[in-house]
Amino acid sequence: MLVLTRKSNQSIMIGSEIRITVVGLDGDQVKIGIEAPRHVVVHRSEVYDQLHAKNDADASAQSRAAVGKGSAGADTPS
Repeated sequence: MLVLTRKSNQSIMIGSEIRITVVGLDGDQVKIGIEAPRHVVVHRSEVYDQLHAKNDADASAQSRAAVGKGSAGADTPS
């Protein structure tokens, strides 16, 4: 993990398209601004984790359903 020290209104760049700016400090919270192209999806990590867990569960359910359909079709004569 890269750890950088920034003050309020200072930024870091990720590649040439993404700018992270420290907007403010409020107690133990840091407020950041993110400038990124529209095609770059930005989520808080807990939201990202929830989305991926749901997508993984949905993919597993679809895979199980496809396997179930495939084996049922194999047992039926043509």
